[in-house]
Amino acid sequence: MSRVCVFLADGFEEIEGLTVVDILRRAGVETQTVSISESRTVTGSHRIPVEADICMKDADFADTELLVLPGGMPGTTHLGACRPLTDLLVRFCGEGKKVAAICAAPSVLGDLGLLKGKKAACYPGFEDRLAGAEVVYDKVAVDGNVTTSRGMGTAISFALALTEQLVSGEKAEEIKKGILYGHA
Repeated sequence: MSRVCVFLADGFEEIEGLTVVDILRRAGVETQTVSISESRTVTGSHRIPVEADICMKDADFADTELLVLPGGMPGTTHLGACRPLTDLLVRFCGEGKKVAAICAAPSVLGDLGLLKGKKAACYPGFEDRLAGAEVVYDKVAVDGNVTTSRGMGTAISFALALTEQLVSGEKAEEIKKGILYGHA
């Protein structure tokens, strides 16, 4: 099964979801897109249809190492309303497994009480939803098993931070150079 699952809901921010998939696959990490609806076709917030690898009801998360939530609206709202997903996030955090969210999506983790005592970043205006977190304004905040980031403009940094955690700093740097990120 997959090591990383990126959850897609109608209205997700395409750049945030697909950048993570692209970078992690470049790093050789098995990464699967998971639709939270009954359809594998998910339409992003900018009306770009994306075909997910699998629907949540058919997915097996036994070997999954990391769950990723892209932001976007109303995608984030749909993610937070998906009980099977929120139950999975709570279970993963309880087991010390990795979760990550970007843009508005850290609010889902905050609403579940999963950010208490952790540093967390989010899109401006969602800070009050990061219940119990120490809000930071870095591009990416990594605190234990939780990684959060601010938005579309930080998606590459977010994906590279996940690469560093899952593979190595050397692999993240290799990809960074290969895509001319900060090296152009």
